[in-house]
Amino acid sequence: MTRVSGAKLDELSKEDLILLVERLFDEIERLRVEIDKLKPPPPTSSNSSQPPSRDFKSNRPESRPPKPRGAKEDHEKMERKLVDNPDQVIEVAVERCPCGADLRQVAPLAVVRRQITELPKFKPVVFETRQQEVICPGCKRTVRGKLPEGLEAHRAFGPRLEALVVYLQHQQHLGYERTQMLLKEIFDLELSDGGQACIIERAGNAAQPLAESIRETVRQSRTVGSDETSARKDGQNWWQWVFRSTQGVYHLIRPSRGVDVIQEMMGEWRVSTWVCDCWAPQLKAPAERFQLCLAHQIRNLQGLRERCPRLRWARELQALFREAIHLVKRQAELTERGYQRRVKEIERKLTHLIDRPVTTPQAQPLVKRYRKHREHLLVFLHDPSVPHHNNDCERSLRSSVVHRKITGGFRSEWGPHAYAALASVIDTAKLQKQSVFETLVNLMGKPVLPFLTAQNS
Repeated sequence: MTRVSGAKLDELSKEDLILLVERLFDEIERLRVEIDKLKPPPPTSSNSSQPPSRDFKSNRPESRPPKPRGAKEDHEKMERKLVDNPDQVIEVAVERCPCGADLRQVAPLAVVRRQITELPKFKPVVFETRQQEVICPGCKRTVRGKLPEGLEAHRAFGPRLEALVVYLQHQQHLGYERTQMLLKEIFDLELSDGGQACIIERAGNAAQPLAESIRETVRQSRTVGSDETSARKDGQNWWQWVFRSTQGVYHLIRPSRGVDVIQEMMGEWRVSTWVCDCWAPQLKAPAERFQLCLAHQIRNLQGLRERCPRLRWARELQALFREAIHLVKRQAELTERGYQRRVKEIERKLTHLIDRPVTTPQAQPLVKRYRKHREHLLVFLHDPSVPHHNNDCERSLRSSVVHRKITGGFRSEWGPHAYAALASVIDTAKLQKQSVFETLVNLMGKPVLPFLTAQNS
């Protein structure tokens, strides 16, 4: 558009000025479209490491039909199984027919069984111990009766109640106020903030030896995956680390995000394979080899594709990573010779793609990354015990992120250590298909309910 000076603008008529303004609006709109094309796409969970919870959820178009609800066609009907030994049976006899006939003496043709499951009204069980004190006639010492296990003098709450409080706060992520509300409304039980804090601190202390045992198991494993997320303590940024193997999950909360935390975790141990993202301290872990998380790489390549739609390199490398993952899943269907032939072909393609000259500026960080870490990309193809992703570690940290957002962080010195120890015990129990609640009950001590049963019998 030709530039018009201020002097010439004064000479233009009203019609010419209107025409000029319209042309300016058109030019502005054209430039806006070009600027939008140059802008990088917003980060999402599919093109970056952003969690899905932060993705923008747009409204579903009204023209789009809703998903069909109810049972699918040819779907096998699922019914709740009847319990063999119900707690109470209510017989419902037929007395009269609608016509008025008396049917009480007529034998039934069939009995229709239905079962309703209900919860009883909960009421806390309170135990009172009365220890006798006796003065020994010989040594003149005062001797008290020995309290039964589970009714020790230091207790104000039984192990099952303590386990429930830990379960509600650390597994279901209820804050102090909501935990108190649930205990009051469901169990008619009063519990103060101080009482809850004492229970959590005691649970953390009880979990420490078990957490250390989990640590030994994890660091002696052949393959270890790790990840970290932020934590808050007294208004300061700390970091929660997770170290995971096929046998256990170990959490650690420290003020550092550096390699010193990994050294503290591993000690003198060295593993065969370390699975992680590209965070530099992770790649300094004591391991013979590393497997970079391909889920991260596929998302990063997706982000590059959205910024540079014409870049074939990103599309081809992303497809090759997916082909490698699919090959591992199909390994049982192939002969060993056929599988190894496919592995060599994928390795050759990867080398060719990484060595290909790429001049696009936006692609340079990924080009440098893959050239630097070429040997860390396809380790899982050669060792079936090595996963191609680090998603399990990320899942282990998701509940901690929820807990942090609900509670706002830790305000005591013992809080981070108690939470990490309990998270280690809880996640390892889930990994081993064990009941989290029963694991916490056993952690807190011998339940006193068997003592109640013995007294009543």
